[in-house]
Amino acid sequence: MVDANVVLRFITGDPPEMAAQALELMVRAENGEVCLRLSHLVVAEIVWVLSSFYKFTKRAIADTLISFLSADGVQTENSGLVIQALQDMAEKNVDFADAFLAALARVNQERVCSFDNDFEKLNVSWTRPPGYPQEQ
Repeated sequence: MVDANVVLRFITGDPPEMAAQALELMVRAENGEVCLRLSHLVVAEIVWVLSSFYKFTKRAIADTLISFLSADGVQTENSGLVIQALQDMAEKNVDFADAFLAALARVNQERVCSFDNDFEKLNVSWTRPPGYPQEQ
């Protein structure tokens, strides 16, 4: 398993000495020497750091991470859901966590319960908690 800080160094090149080490690891992964496995939670952390600290746009985050996650030597937990969530995040301007939750709910044919109206954009069955007005 690889931590978010290694992937972030590779993507951002910051700081340079750590970025060089992350690049070396990525080359080894692409050559089949190692496999970089990522949890969807690590992807969520990467999204948050790229957005909040590095000020990447959602589109830039999605494009960068989809390319990274599709590279040889990289495996991601729930890969299809993660990639769908990244696409939805960028295309529908929603948070990654909401997009991932919606993708997971669709696959499991479940309903999402949330106060967040963004689920209307995510093609998922959803409801608000009981007692909360259903129409705003």
